[in-house]
Amino acid sequence: MHISITGLKPKGLWGFIRFWTLAIPSFSEAKTAKGNLYSAVKKINGYNCTLSAWENRDMMLIFMRNGQHLKAMKAFNSIATGRTYGYESDKIPGWEEAYSILESKGRYY
Repeated sequence: MHISITGLKPKGLWGFIRFWTLAIPSFSEAKTAKGNLYSAVKKINGYNCTLSAWENRDMMLIFMRNGQHLKAMKAFNSIATGRTYGYESDKIPGWEEAYSILESKGRYY
């Protein structure tokens, strides 16, 4: 299964407002997306984090490149900073492990 972890922090007040107007619909869409096995959110160290598990990487990419998530990605550079990381695993990590992986291996944007 493919695990996807993000940790994002909005830029300023306008970024905060825009971030949430994009993040809420995107996360709602992720929970019901084909191939999604698990989706959760949590605020850690000031970052709004997501943890999701997908049947495979291709299913995650289909979700990522369409709908609300694509709209959010197009606005990302102007509204937030943060890290993302994806990898293959037999298990879904807990939040402590997921955040540690994100900090050590995540790509910073």
